[in-house]
Amino acid sequence: MRRGRSLVLEARHKCCSNYSIMDIPTWIIVGLVAGILASVVARTSFGIIGDILVGIAGAFVGGWVFRQMGWHAPMTGLAGVIFVAAIGAIVLLVLLRVISGARGRRRL
Repeated sequence: MRRGRSLVLEARHKCCSNYSIMDIPTWIIVGLVAGILASVVARTSFGIIGDILVGIAGAFVGGWVFRQMGWHAPMTGLAGVIFVAAIGAIVLLVLLRVISGARGRRRL
């Protein structure tokens, strides 16, 4: 049992040791660009912090949608990441608008 636990800890350390401190600014930049693009398309505004959060959440949504559909980004590198994140952020904002619109109609 003890040996199995140490293998898990070793694997986790190896997995996470590949990340650098530059990954955080990259996520913030991707989130900001994707969030702003999504806000322009969806005609909403959440401010800079909100756009970053929407863009980062959109990256997860976009990655999941693209993986489920078997799609690939049309570009490689950071441009492809921003593209997928922006698509995911747009999907997220549309879903939020549908959900909030349905709630608003029930109140009337």
